[in-house]
Amino acid sequence: MPRLYLQIWLTVLASLFVFAIAAGGLWRALNDSSVPPGFDLAAEVVQGALPPADAPREVQADALARLSAGGRIRASLFSAGRERIASVGEPLPSPDAGHDQSGWGWNRRGAPGVVLDLPDGRKLVARIAGERQPARAFGFFATLALLALAVGAGAYPVVRRLTRRLERLKAGVEALGGGDLATRVRVEGRDEVAALARSFNRSAERIEQLVRAHKSLLANASHELRSPLARIRMALEMLDASASPALRAEVERDIAELGALVDEILLASRLDTVSERGPREDVDLLALAAEESARIGAALDGRLAVVHGDPRLLRRMIRNLLENAKHHGHGTPVEVDVRPTGDGVTLRVCDRGPGVPETERERIFEPFFRLAGASEARGGAGLGLALVRQIAQHHGGEARCLARDSGGTCFEVTLPTRAR
Repeated sequence: MPRLYLQIWLTVLASLFVFAIAAGGLWRALNDSSVPPGFDLAAEVVQGALPPADAPREVQADALARLSAGGRIRASLFSAGRERIASVGEPLPSPDAGHDQSGWGWNRRGAPGVVLDLPDGRKLVARIAGERQPARAFGFFATLALLALAVGAGAYPVVRRLTRRLERLKAGVEALGGGDLATRVRVEGRDEVAALARSFNRSAERIEQLVRAHKSLLANASHELRSPLARIRMALEMLDASASPALRAEVERDIAELGALVDEILLASRLDTVSERGPREDVDLLALAAEESARIGAALDGRLAVVHGDPRLLRRMIRNLLENAKHHGHGTPVEVDVRPTGDGVTLRVCDRGPGVPETERERIFEPFFRLAGASEARGGAGLGLALVRQIAQHHGGEARCLARDSGGTCFEVTLPTRAR
């Protein structure tokens, strides 16, 4: 798709081109119009002053010389067949074959003159000696072309300056949409584009303030959650030996679940901005999958697949997928497959659970989303799959939920080999 400045500039040039064609057509129409009465009258007068067309050439030459106003007029008389009969001064070329009426005319060599079409078929070509020649058609169109070129060259910097500001504004919008909340654009001029830039800067500042307040709230809430968790742990340690082991285990599981939830909320918040990206390196995704699969006893298959990313986040992504498959697979085997595909890597984690309805396969990646009829069983923090998609997108990839042909669910993550 052509850029805006090219569209505007080409529109200006096209308008000038149409103007040049229209002006040329008008000029030609004016020159090809009906014979002006003055030329008709002059033709009648000249024929009356000249001898008949069948008179000897010498007689016609003498009569033509008497009409030359003492040599001030150069003239050539031609027969109906355009054969020169006589001339006064330097002979003038014959008019063009297509010139069949009185008026201004040019021959093939571009020589101008006044052409009188006499009633008896003869033609008289005349001009005043030393008179400046009328502009030729080529010169007329060359002037129009130069005018169009000058206007186009003058319009280009103006149009380019306008669209360059729009391009900078577009880059700022994309940077803000990509998570760089400190993005601002330079305000130039006092027109609508400048007003749009000011509005963008105000909006970006407001968004940055809201996100900063959101992050501060999450950090403070997480801190406040960790404090009672620490006190609960301490109280648990201080329970006497008579405390029920089942009660101890219950409290420990609750503490672990709360701790995991706090960690995942903080991680989800950090992934919302590009400024929180960690160190990136070449990571063997198959090795990570093997370590995490061995932890829960999942079956692994695949080939060496290296991606460029954050190993800590990629490990969390695989672990969340495996925990989800183990929890919802109800004890059925979990299968993991890692394979390089073209310029990327595909990771698949499949289970034999009840599956996910097609209408909810996209919503399952929303934070704290639960399937209809799902129980509030322990272990469902509600952020595991949301983090999977966030981490995949953080690395330029995507995560999908697919149905398994033989029953169950497959989660497929595609990652580029190199970060985008």
